[in-house]
Amino acid sequence: MNTKRTTPCSRLPRGCLSALALAACAAPTTPSETSALEASAPVVGPADLVFTNGRVYTLDWGEPDREGRPAPDAPHDDAGWHPDAQAVAVRDGRIAYVGDDAGVAAHVGPRTRVVDLGGAVLLPGLVDSHTHVAELGRNRSRLSLIGIATEQEAVERVAALAASTPEGSWILGHGWDEGDWADRYPTRALLSERVPDHPVVLRGLHGFAVWGNDLALERAGIGAASEAPTGGEILRDPSGAPTGVLLNRATGLLTDAVPEPSAEQLREHLRAGLAEMARSGYVAVHEAGVGRETLAALVSLDEAGELSLRFYAMLSARDEALCREWLARGPQVGGERLFVRAVKAYYDGALGSRGARLLADYADRPGQRGVSGSEYGFDRELLASMMNAGFQVAIHAIGDAGNRETLEFLERVALDDPAVLAGRHRVEHAQVVHPDDFGRFAALGLIASMEPPHAMEDKAWAEDRLGPERVRGAYAWRTFRRYGVALAFNSDLPGSDHDPFYGLHSAIARKDREGRPAGGWFPEQRMSAEEALRGYTSWGAYAAFLEEHTGRIAAGRWADLTALDRDPLVLGERAPGDLLGGRVLLTVVGGEVLYEDLRP
Repeated sequence: MNTKRTTPCSRLPRGCLSALALAACAAPTTPSETSALEASAPVVGPADLVFTNGRVYTLDWGEPDREGRPAPDAPHDDAGWHPDAQAVAVRDGRIAYVGDDAGVAAHVGPRTRVVDLGGAVLLPGLVDSHTHVAELGRNRSRLSLIGIATEQEAVERVAALAASTPEGSWILGHGWDEGDWADRYPTRALLSERVPDHPVVLRGLHGFAVWGNDLALERAGIGAASEAPTGGEILRDPSGAPTGVLLNRATGLLTDAVPEPSAEQLREHLRAGLAEMARSGYVAVHEAGVGRETLAALVSLDEAGELSLRFYAMLSARDEALCREWLARGPQVGGERLFVRAVKAYYDGALGSRGARLLADYADRPGQRGVSGSEYGFDRELLASMMNAGFQVAIHAIGDAGNRETLEFLERVALDDPAVLAGRHRVEHAQVVHPDDFGRFAALGLIASMEPPHAMEDKAWAEDRLGPERVRGAYAWRTFRRYGVALAFNSDLPGSDHDPFYGLHSAIARKDREGRPAGGWFPEQRMSAEEALRGYTSWGAYAAFLEEHTGRIAAGRWADLTALDRDPLVLGERAPGDLLGGRVLLTVVGGEVLYEDLRP
């Protein structure tokens, strides 16, 4: 079903981000002006779309307390969770009615599509608040090495692909786990022996390592005399020759040699990635770092009406010229599908590849503490300017030193102008935090944007990196909540699986898919079922300044909805393992059904 997309704010008509009109449409604005978009007039007349016979959780009640206990007005009692509505009506892209089946009948007209949910769960639409959607789409044309356990198996997969690929063509792959493989990194030797006639570039699972063969290194001009950028490392053999693996900021030396996709290919990558996210139940994504070409592709899709999901684009601080252009324009806040009001920067590297900055040595690598700040390309002046111009900053910080130094940076900017703290600034990952620093997140009004799946995927080696005491400050969701820090949950795809049931299960149970460990990994950090659900819905909406329009099911709000075949609140509270293997039934954005699978 296609319904007309309405514009909630007259300041920015749809398509206003064209190259010629961009500067005129993106008028500067202050954080206080952007905390909520203008509400639309009440929706009247017969509905375009009606959902009946559902288990509807509106999330239109008070927030849980800091221990995860539901608010007094939540639909929760001694028997557990129960839905607070049964039916929803949608007109002109907005919710017109929320209530029971009898009441919704008044909204059914001759052209209304009525969908019997058959008892399925209807929720505010899911939000993945840290993604790399273009990369997700691009990976469809790359060789997947996800789950591969050995160098030999990975090379055999590459060789099999090379047998059907024209000689000299690039072979690109992704997904070998640079964290799990950190003590047994592969080399170029076997890869070059088995695949000598194709340049091969294989990205690590989280993007902080890359592995190439001789021909790829040659094309990139990487040899014994090559120097790694600050914050990066070219692994070398005893003779000083590159082994073929590059870490952290050095990865670009190899990946930059790969031909860039054309504008149409980039648009197709975005289309494919967004379609996959719709199939997975998401109505909105927050893209963590877009450069000029990706932003142009997004604008093109938006103008053509092909931007299917709400797309919260964070400008990449690595594209300094683009950021400085936007400094003069100010945040774009009034669109309906494309939002540009944030900037993403890196403060340190990743824990798996030992690039995250730690206050003390890595437990499994004495003498190494990682790299951060200006050594990792963090531009303090640029980020401070963006904050002062009203932009939200989202700073990647993994290690306890990386997080502390990020807090110190934000505190210094706020000393000059305390008003910048209204910007809902975010720390992306906030993965390892010293006990003394949790309260500082709260004092600065920060959002900790975190990935529940990361804890489950990293638990095999995280304690090796950190030791038994420091690891207690890692992936510490409950500690953040106890300090009153706002959270938003996400996948950091394609580095982690974006299956929402897996994400919810990880947050609630702190167990992997196999149910390990039996009691949960540091179970004191578990989320309640409601907190986990809000982390992927209403809290994600808040992180994008859209809480007045989405994140709850209520009359007048955008009709952004997700239907599931199982109840994340009931199962999350009683049997979280039963969430795994769940199925998304419907994804609705602005009243438009983007994905539907209502088979019995």
